[in-house]
Amino acid sequence: MIEVRGLQKRFGDHVALRDVDLDVGKGEVVVVIGPSGSGKSTLCRCLNRLETPDGGSVRIDGRELPAEGRALAKLRADVGMVFQSFNLFQHKTVLQNLTLGPTKVRGASREEAERTARELLDRVGIGEQAGKLPAQLSGGQQQRAAIARALAMRPKAMLFDEPTSALDPEMVGEVLDVMTGLARDGMTMVVVTHEMGFARKVADRVVFMADGEVVESGKPSEFFDSPASDRARDFLAKVLSH
Repeated sequence: MIEVRGLQKRFGDHVALRDVDLDVGKGEVVVVIGPSGSGKSTLCRCLNRLETPDGGSVRIDGRELPAEGRALAKLRADVGMVFQSFNLFQHKTVLQNLTLGPTKVRGASREEAERTARELLDRVGIGEQAGKLPAQLSGGQQQRAAIARALAMRPKAMLFDEPTSALDPEMVGEVLDVMTGLARDGMTMVVVTHEMGFARKVADRVVFMADGEVVESGKPSEFFDSPASDRARDFLAKVLSH
């Protein structure tokens, strides 16, 4: 479903990604972890060209990621993105946030878009919040609305960039529960996160990054119980001791 080869990205003198290769199969949940500044979010943003790579290639569902224009917009619609900061339109209701993309980009009728939106809001547990503005919701509810908005476009894959890092601790679980449900339903997912419990429980594969490179990749049980690299061992020793 997602095929990355030799991906490179620089910000000035800083090399954010060095020759990254990654494959994500249809229905696979890949969780990307690593220390801050390791290139995880940059990789996630390059997968739908929110950041323009300096080298290498990204293919989604067999097609090369277009550089710009209508073809890129169409492919972006097939790859849902959930950010750490929700990115909801603050002046529109939750329902309007969900219907905007399907009517403008997918050509859905208003009735169809609203019906789908209400079903998705029910699915993520905030059906009763449809008429409210984002500011009237908790952080956890806003993030669940953002997930529902991405799903309203009927994406082939979903990218999550630190979806719980801006949330109060008591709200993290409600968002992770929604993501766990999506994984169970067979959604192809790439998740950048610090939530090690989620990685261990939900991931089909854990990808560990450091210094802009994929250091190792494997099943969660193998990675957490017997990491192959010193870098991963050091990282796990720090994060799992808290």
